[in-house]
This record gives sequence, C-alpha cells and structure tokens, in this order.
Amino acid sequence: MTLKLGIPSKGRLMEKTFDWFAARGVTLRKSGSEREYAGAVDGINGIELVLLSAGEVPRELDSGRIQLGVTGSDLVREKLSLWDQRVVEVSKMGFGGADLVIAVPQSWIDVDSLDDLDAVAAAFRAHHGFRLRIATKYHRLTREFLREYGVADYQLVDSQGATEGTIRNETAEAVADITSTGETLRANGLKILPDGMIHASQATLFRARRRNWTQAQRDTFKFLETKLNY
Repeated sequence: MTLKLGIPSKGRLMEKTFDWFAARGVTLRKSGSEREYAGAVDGINGIELVLLSAGEVPRELDSGRIQLGVTGSDLVREKLSLWDQRVVEVSKMGFGGADLVIAVPQSWIDVDSLDDLDAVAAAFRAHHGFRLRIATKYHRLTREFLREYGVADYQLVDSQGATEGTIRNETAEAVADITSTGETLRANGLKILPDGMIHASQATLFRARRRNWTQAQRDTFKFLETKLNY
C-alpha cells in the first residue's frame, strides 16, 4: 500500500510545496489536465500525490485517507481538537506565513491590550445588553486563546467573507483575522493588539498517527525522512 501525500491543489502554496520537495530531491507534478486532482511523485517510490484544498488536508489526515499532508499550521489547530494527539508535525516549511491576530478599531484609543479588551467587553455588555461581537473564521483558536487570557463577555460571530469589513458593516466590534503584513487591517481602520497574537502560521508537513500503517508505508516514510534531511 502506498503513502498518500495531500498538498494544496492550486496557487502559490502548491507551487512553493513543489519547490520545497524538489530542493530535497523529490519531484511532485500534476498529472493530466489542470482539472484533475491527482499527481505523481518522482525520486521516491511508494508515494501517491493527492491534490486537495488546504482546508481539506487536516480532516483527511485525521481520517487516515491520507498519511502525509501539507497545509497551514493554523488550519490543523482550528479543525482538529487536540490536534497534537491526532497528527504530528514533520517539518515547518518556511513559506505561507501569516499571523492570526486580535484587532480592534483604531478609534478605541484606550484599548491597547487584552486586559483593556476584557474591560471594554464588560462595559459593552452592561451598556448594550448583549456581548461584544468578535468576527472570525477561526472559532476554536480564538475561543481557546481568549479563555487562556481571561477575556469574557464576548461572542464569536462567523465571518464568511472579508473579516476586516465586518466592523464597517456593523456586524462585529472586533475581529480575529489572518494577516501577513497588517496592511489590510489598517486600511479598514483596525489595529492589532500588541498581545493579541493567537498563532503564527506557516505551511507545514504533517503526518497522520501511524495507527493503521503497513510496514511498506513505514519503510517509505523512513526513506522519505532521509531525503528531507532529518
């Protein structure tokens, strides 16, 4: 049985993943037309390439349908509870970097920390009768982070579109959003709290826990590790 390696199916993440493996003597390539979601691996036997969306990789790893996968470290932590008991980080890949951060309106001149946010949230609820809304696509990570730092009296609202636009649309009072430079947040009148870094994400190669791996899969992975210089 082959090892299945899932990687992002399009864009810069796919290209950078191809480059990362190529630099280590393993060539990944798409097979057939651009619409096909399969590929080939040259330079090592026993590995099958599967092209997925980055968001699909964590659950496919957890289900055992793929044994290796490349995706953002933020997505694994968001989509898999107790993620480190379900998958293993093989290697951080050094690209695809982005920070998940808490940002509030620049007009909140007295809010410069999570403690300030907690105080504002309590005052907001007392004044308005409902909890301060934080828009995000990352509910698990945001909730765990705010619980750790003692921020209460808030509610998370799901953001399906551009999270930074929810403030202007008056559907949220703050955001937990992914950013590379912070420019989009600043352009939308938001500031990142200095202690509001939830997670510094980057593309990472993960492997599934080896519950049902065959000996052939274990041998293939061991050889791959030598190619990746561990």
